[in-house]
Amino acid sequence: MPDTSDTRRTIAIVGGHGRIALHLTRILADDGVRVLGIVRNPGQTEDIEAAGGVPVHLDIEEATAEQLGREISGVEAVVFSAGAGPGSGPARKLTVDLGGSVLAQRAADLSGVRRFVQVSAMVDRDPGPDADETWRAYVHAKREADADLRATALDWTILRPGSLSFEEPKGRIRMGAPLEPGATSVPVPRGDVAAVLAAVLDDRRTVRRTLDLVGGDTPIRAELDRVLG
Repeated sequence: MPDTSDTRRTIAIVGGHGRIALHLTRILADDGVRVLGIVRNPGQTEDIEAAGGVPVHLDIEEATAEQLGREISGVEAVVFSAGAGPGSGPARKLTVDLGGSVLAQRAADLSGVRRFVQVSAMVDRDPGPDADETWRAYVHAKREADADLRATALDWTILRPGSLSFEEPKGRIRMGAPLEPGATSVPVPRGDVAAVLAAVLDDRRTVRRTLDLVGGDTPIRAELDRVLG
């Protein structure tokens, strides 16, 4: 259950041990925000704490919306950054990338949390006839999770980064609503995705917007201002 004695603003990250999530935890914690990192594996506790977050152990493939809702009660916003990850099969793309998102959306609604930011992917292009089953499941899961979120009454933002890189963050990006389909191959450092998430959380212009993100030449704040007008 949340610690109600801590009066700092609190953000919950579902999938709190992902690389983007850990970057985001560091950014927010450095800014004085209390970050709940929701993970299923207790072995990830130290990494979340080292980033400045508070680990919360809950398996989104097994939990109910009511259980997750109790954990996020009172937070300012939910960031959904969970994913089945490389090496997982089609079934877990559906239970984590899609089912986990829908669960988190329902939990936010039940607990009265309005702000919901989802990390998705640029999956506009249909898988070709030779695409394997796992990729098809991933594309389906991301599309459906985004569609379900758009249909809610939550104050949602969907951020769709292109190809993710392990490079050091540069603080310079290119965004669109949307970008051209071929842009998905342009790499963007995970740290820059996290920095954009931190900016998006506090920017009401991004509510009910879907934003594509790749590496670029424009500082983050200036690019947000350009795209959001």
